[in-house]
Amino acid sequence: MREQPEQQAPPVQRLRVRYAKRGRLRFTSHRDFSRAFERAVFRARVPMAYSSGFNPHPRISYAGAAPTGSASEAEYLEIALAEVVTPDSIHVALEESLPDGLDILEVVESPGGSLADRLEASRWSLEIATPVEEAEGAVERFLATESVPVQRMTKKGMREFDCRAAVVSLGAAAHERGACLDLVLRHTVPAVRPDDVLTGLAAVSGLAAGESPLLTRLAQGPLDEATGEIGDPLRGSV
Repeated sequence: MREQPEQQAPPVQRLRVRYAKRGRLRFTSHRDFSRAFERAVFRARVPMAYSSGFNPHPRISYAGAAPTGSASEAEYLEIALAEVVTPDSIHVALEESLPDGLDILEVVESPGGSLADRLEASRWSLEIATPVEEAEGAVERFLATESVPVQRMTKKGMREFDCRAAVVSLGAAAHERGACLDLVLRHTVPAVRPDDVLTGLAAVSGLAAGESPLLTRLAQGPLDEATGEIGDPLRGSV
């Protein structure tokens, strides 16, 4: 009879981490990042709690990861620990163990509850090589359209969904590359991504975003439906 695996002790502390993906490391996939982060906690000697079973792994919960190729100033994860530590010490240790471009911005103690449930919407900056007047016209037509269906290949095959329904707000301003779109997206299932909105803008107005638009997530967290503002998921009630 196969021996039962050793049961691990429950975590004694949970920490929530905000990190950024910058520069060329925006092309890091979620799988690549998770591997890099697991190596970082090992090198930093973070006292991780481990799962039970025949293949124990460190207890790390990822939430709301940005699409590959997108930069971000607001990525989040939660780690479970076997010892009580100060968040500042973990911040320093992880920052020293991760490569430049994967940058730890904040570490706080978890108040409990689900971090993923706090991530209701995201604010994005979309830098495109389009004259601002053209971008403003495209945004106006997009917002005036009730439904904008787009297609994208997903893990379950080609899916069609309404990208307009997820858009809380959208505006355009002049930028050195052409125009910068300020986009607030509600998190939906299936998820609507900023490149889906660019596809939708092209569909309703013929907008050409140019090659390699720079997509940067500026914030993600709880959505204030009255104002359209995004709160801090590491602050406030769960």
